[in-house]
Amino acid sequence: MNAYLIVKTLHILSATLMVGTGLGSAFYMFFANRGGKVAAQAEVARLVVRADWWFTTPAVIFQPLSGLWLAHQAGWPLSQSWIVWALGLFLFAGVCWLPVVWLQIRMAGMARDAAEAGQALPARYWRFARIWECLGYPAFCAMLAVYFLMMLKPDWS
Repeated sequence: MNAYLIVKTLHILSATLMVGTGLGSAFYMFFANRGGKVAAQAEVARLVVRADWWFTTPAVIFQPLSGLWLAHQAGWPLSQSWIVWALGLFLFAGVCWLPVVWLQIRMAGMARDAAEAGQALPARYWRFARIWECLGYPAFCAMLAVYFLMMLKPDWS
């Protein structure tokens, strides 16, 4: 077995899992928030938080470790422009994602409490939802750009 190809395969699978989970979670949260059913919002928010812990967080940890190892094994200097851009965009997405995780946890709690009390969601939930979206769009776009950089490895020297 070739260790490089195994790590490369796991790197690609974890990138797919990370981006796919992010897109799927955002899709369901976005539409649950527009559906107006507090119980559905509570359940979706709970599952989005779970998906982040189970899938996104491990992938976020594995991605830079495996990517740096792969670059080293392939003999690519970390100063290559596509690697610099990929790492920068990954960090940018992470700076957006960390507050999103915090927001999701708070939104899930507010939605759960509102559903259990049979009440509407508080205004704070909707403020958090707007911030969640404003951070999510650029983070997702940055991760798509990282995906393309990983695949195309453009030489911008």
